[in-house]
Amino acid sequence: MELPDRGVCYRALQSRDARFDGLIFVAVKSTGIYCRPICPARTALFQNCTFYASAAAAQDAGYRPCLRCRPETAPDLASWRGTSNTVSRALALIAEGALDGAGASVEKLAERLGVGERQMRRLFLQHLGASPVSVAQTRRILFAKQLIHETRMPLTEVAAAAGFGSVRRFNETFKNLFHRPPGALRRRTSASQPTIDDGITLRLRYRPPYDWDSIISFLQARAIPEVEVVEGGRYLRTVEMDGFTGCINVSHQPERHNICVKIRFPNVKSLPAIVARVRRLFDLGADIETIDAHLSNDPSLAPLVAKRPGLRAPGGWDGFELAVRAILGQQISVVAARRLAGQIVALHGSPVPNANVCHPGLSRAFPTANRLANAKSIGLGMPTARLAALKALAEAAVADPNLFRQAANIEETIDRLKAIRGVGEWTAQYIALRAVREMDAFPSTDVGLLRSAAAIDRTTAITSMDLLDRAEAWRPWRAYAAQHLWAADPTLLNQNGQRA
Repeated sequence: MELPDRGVCYRALQSRDARFDGLIFVAVKSTGIYCRPICPARTALFQNCTFYASAAAAQDAGYRPCLRCRPETAPDLASWRGTSNTVSRALALIAEGALDGAGASVEKLAERLGVGERQMRRLFLQHLGASPVSVAQTRRILFAKQLIHETRMPLTEVAAAAGFGSVRRFNETFKNLFHRPPGALRRRTSASQPTIDDGITLRLRYRPPYDWDSIISFLQARAIPEVEVVEGGRYLRTVEMDGFTGCINVSHQPERHNICVKIRFPNVKSLPAIVARVRRLFDLGADIETIDAHLSNDPSLAPLVAKRPGLRAPGGWDGFELAVRAILGQQISVVAARRLAGQIVALHGSPVPNANVCHPGLSRAFPTANRLANAKSIGLGMPTARLAALKALAEAAVADPNLFRQAANIEETIDRLKAIRGVGEWTAQYIALRAVREMDAFPSTDVGLLRSAAAIDRTTAITSMDLLDRAEAWRPWRAYAAQHLWAADPTLLNQNGQRA
């Protein structure tokens, strides 16, 4: 991302302009601290301020995070989308742990994205001002800092959750950066220190506006029995990951511009992955003002954007789960697809002990790819070809653990998905949009999209090729244009056909 002019950045700092929150970070030479542009502290002199495109760049320059505005709570914006596709994809993979653990390396990350290691480093320095390793390390430090501030987890669990190899390394890192041990950052309280089994609560910030009602309605219409519950404006679901099971409870805090997630899960090392999935599901990283402004350049799309400011493109909790939903949804309604998904869970889902602590309606986890791939029969009353497609999907997911992660480009992602038996263009585009988070994915053959496009053009019909031609102007955010078109079609839940 190209930084705005220093004068613009400084004026944003002076006015504490929330539009710049997550887009820039300001480092103050006289204090050695870097802040968000909305920091309540007295504004530093212009000559003492240096502006950076990322927290990692500020930390690389020797500055430490502010304890007042807490840079770890800034919106985790995908502001580089459309500027560097490679950086965007790399950051998504880093958030999922691509540079964590033994054997991880920038070379392997670059290879997955189809570029050289030197090119990868150059792009990161150009757009974020820091190396991929620095970005990953900063994410770990800031996540640990958030856990220290917002939870009462024991520090040994915080270290493990944030991906530090040892408590000693964790302590050293914090002493070097903050000149104090991790425990000194925690506010004193008489509260007991629970483990993650008791549940921890984290707040994840987004950049407003945010159309919560639309996204919660979307999830409610598709909630799988025993796996998901949506009620009272909250989203709850079971979680199965790394051989462990638990549950989450997600709610909205509009006055703070964040969502609140309560996590009950026995394995602290899975915490970053769970948080990353929540961010993906609720599309918290969207630079929504930029996206809405871009789409509003189309005169016929502008009224739809104005009607629903902050409309997000919901993701999928798990790539395989979402892909199964997509195949189940071929040529049938949302209600029918939801019913079939519930039958799969009843037949193949594993019990989740104590899930009823989150909600009485939660009891089972969605089956893993390995479980369906090894099942003698899926057992659903549906066409043989579609059952074969489900089996092929499960086998492909087992064979390729990266099947639902971003490839070098969207075309490669679509081709990889279409190579699976029973996955055509619509299904591949839908999986790419929801599961892989390709924000330029666009299922142009979708009945709802075609119907809405015809309605806004005041014509009787429009072909998928016509829609594709028109959608060229919506790149690189065609997925959001699709969401606005789907939202404009009031018949989506009542008609048969391919569905959002």
